[in-house]
Amino acid sequence: MRPRLRFGEHLRAELGVPRGPRLLDSSPRSHVWRVELPGGPAVVKHLADGPGADERYAREVAALRIAGRAPVVPALLATDPAARVLVLEHLDHQRPPGDWTVGYAAALATLHATARPADAGTLPPWQAPGRADVEAFLRLAEALGVPVTPAHAAELDGLTGRLGRAPRNALLHGDPCPGNDLHTAAGVRFIDFEQASLGNGLMELAYLRIGFPACWCVTAPPAPALARAEDAYRAAWRAATGTEPGGSSLADACAGWLLRGDALVERAHREGADHLAGAVRKDWTWGTATARQRLAHRLAVVGRLTADDPALSATSALATAVHHHMRARWPALRPVPAALPATAW
Repeated sequence: MRPRLRFGEHLRAELGVPRGPRLLDSSPRSHVWRVELPGGPAVVKHLADGPGADERYAREVAALRIAGRAPVVPALLATDPAARVLVLEHLDHQRPPGDWTVGYAAALATLHATARPADAGTLPPWQAPGRADVEAFLRLAEALGVPVTPAHAAELDGLTGRLGRAPRNALLHGDPCPGNDLHTAAGVRFIDFEQASLGNGLMELAYLRIGFPACWCVTAPPAPALARAEDAYRAAWRAATGTEPGGSSLADACAGWLLRGDALVERAHREGADHLAGAVRKDWTWGTATARQRLAHRLAVVGRLTADDPALSATSALATAVHHHMRARWPALRPVPAALPATAW
């Protein structure tokens, strides 16, 4: 059944009567329309009924209010909490340039830096991987014929401990995938904050290097593009805060994403199964890559990035060995794409 526009008397009194509603593409968790209001075009988003809908709505509204301190999100025009509806400024999206990752990374840093100490408690804290994730990864290594030692477990426990203790001083988008960023004439603007939290910004900067782990459109940008984007992130963070990004290293962040088996599947399938073990038994496709392609890419990235890190030397060797065993077992495994498809935005 086609959803109907939710725009109650409260919103009409504040913004006027909407005209010409046009339903837009969105996830199954929400319904989104473009409408004409007396003040100009706007976007109306309704969080659909379902598990966690109230929490997702509260997260999105709280994150938009925090992020609205900088020009990195559409303006939040009004809300109707009882109906789980929010009304946003409409922005025209343009096709991004070839070096889009630079502007994306700079805008991501600016977004992260909008959080302030007083915002603690307005959003949930980001959750680090834990012991269950470590154990699943070690089982993966053993299933592929790679010996595991207590040193591996100890080092990975140390990693999850560092990630869990990292300062939660950044506004994390929660799903900073291509498609949740609008490339406008005024710069990059982020949308869809239903998974927002407070945490360490490097966990989302790592998306570029580790291949957009929680997104359908995993890619492996060339090294020069990655370097420019990561430099742009750090420069924008310094400009906004006067400090260097901290809390943990980019190597820690990428290794943390390697442990997350849930990042091999779409959000609707993420809880309750060991997806790392599942990828040994069979492969499946999600978006631009298969589960084994995603896993092999992450292993290679972590193996290289942690090679000279004393805190992750055993992890580097383990990731490299697991990657080699994957390549030997599945020699037809291809690299993930180097660029996004045109349908990403």
